[in-house]
Amino acid sequence: MKSNKTTELMVGMFIAAGAAALFVLAMRVSNLSSFSAGDTYHLTARFENIGGLKVRSAVTVGGVNVGRVTKIDYDSERFQAVVTLDVENRYNRFPEDTAAAIYTAGLLGEQYVALEPGGSEEVLKDGSQIELTQSALVLEKLVSKFLFEKAAEGEKK
Repeated sequence: MKSNKTTELMVGMFIAAGAAALFVLAMRVSNLSSFSAGDTYHLTARFENIGGLKVRSAVTVGGVNVGRVTKIDYDSERFQAVVTLDVENRYNRFPEDTAAAIYTAGLLGEQYVALEPGGSEEVLKDGSQIELTQSALVLEKLVSKFLFEKAAEGEKK
């Protein structure tokens, strides 16, 4: 009887450790563990296609996390996605001609917004819009384009 209770206790501890490990993994994958609630300023950017970009996706410059995506809307007059970025106040010197592009990181295909500073003397202020944008690269479009080109080459032969 006593060894049966010990086995049950060990199994219970193993399951609790597994649940804790899954929780830590989920927090790392969702980027919630690195969320900063400090002072921020808002920027907006318009994209033709945002792919799988989500609220809370990272905003980076040169690989350094400087903010988060806080809102994604659709402008039905201009037929574009409007992405609101919250950038930490300590990174408040981005030139007006800064460009924003949507890139994919990691094996899971997590998407993020990368800012590429320009050379203007004027800086972006709270509420500014980033004019230079590059939409997400959609894998399905690339594959279909490749297949159609190969099919067209086969018809010419």
